[in-house]
Amino acid sequence: MKEKLEKIVSDALEQINTSEKLDKLNDIKTAFLGKKGELTAVLKGMKDVAPEDRPKVGQMVNDARQKIEEVLDEKRISFERALREEKMKSETIDVTLPGRKLRRGHLHPNTIALEEVEKIFVGMGYEVVSGPEIEYDYYNFEALNIPEGHPAKDEQDTFYINDKILLRTQTSSVQVHMMEQGKLPIRMISPGRVFRSDDVDATHSPSFHQIEGMVIDKNITFADLKGTLELFARKLFGADTKVKFRPHHFPFTEPSAEMDVSCFKCGGKGCRFCKGEGWIEILGCGMVHPHVFEMSGIDPNEYTGFAFGVGLERIALLKYEIDDMRLLYENDIRFLNQF
Repeated sequence: MKEKLEKIVSDALEQINTSEKLDKLNDIKTAFLGKKGELTAVLKGMKDVAPEDRPKVGQMVNDARQKIEEVLDEKRISFERALREEKMKSETIDVTLPGRKLRRGHLHPNTIALEEVEKIFVGMGYEVVSGPEIEYDYYNFEALNIPEGHPAKDEQDTFYINDKILLRTQTSSVQVHMMEQGKLPIRMISPGRVFRSDDVDATHSPSFHQIEGMVIDKNITFADLKGTLELFARKLFGADTKVKFRPHHFPFTEPSAEMDVSCFKCGGKGCRFCKGEGWIEILGCGMVHPHVFEMSGIDPNEYTGFAFGVGLERIALLKYEIDDMRLLYENDIRFLNQF
């Protein structure tokens, strides 16, 4: 038995010492120490050993196992050390090489324009409010005085999910949610993404952004609306900017108007940028319709208010003199790097 164990240990050590790969050591361990290994077979044959000799034979088997395991561990450590040294050599950093310039990201022109608009209105005491992009027909249309069958519904080419749920066509729906809360007075803007079934071209997209604003308080007049939007235009486009209001119609405001700003390229003289007119249309606005107040539970005899809406992309196109809205969404690095 002693000679047999010595032969097993000798064969194991020879195979370990001549192995050249770490994987080979696992095979050797299985062959000699595994469940079907040679040492395990010796232990299974202990039943044939005389009872008085079993302790001695058992000790010899344990010594053999310990010897093999010690040499296996030493060889494994040697392999791992060699692999680590080889890896470190291949990953050596040459500190004399020039450094790689890190390319840092920056804000998108839409985001730059939005942050500037928000800064202006927050400075005037407004709150920035967001709302759901998937909206009920009631909040998107009915509560804004656009009932079933109203022509404005057809004009906006809405994406309907079902008869009552849609992708919002305007962020005015957020204003309805705020009015329903009944916490007056209200001074808010609601920027966000909106959706309309438009063909993609230089001035249209099925997905774009709007910034809707609203003020509700006692004794609010059209003069407050004009003064607020004039200050907004001057802060956004320059102190010399002039504004003018033209009568218009919106279902949720009465009276309603569209606001133009004097061309900040030519100062109103007329140029290619303003198509020779000296004025640029910028937003729609008006006094909140009394029926809109009533549907949201606000007494129109006690409170008045105004609302306005401007396209974020329109501001970015004008402010940065971009002539094609598609450039804002195509992620062309040559275009974006200019900002």
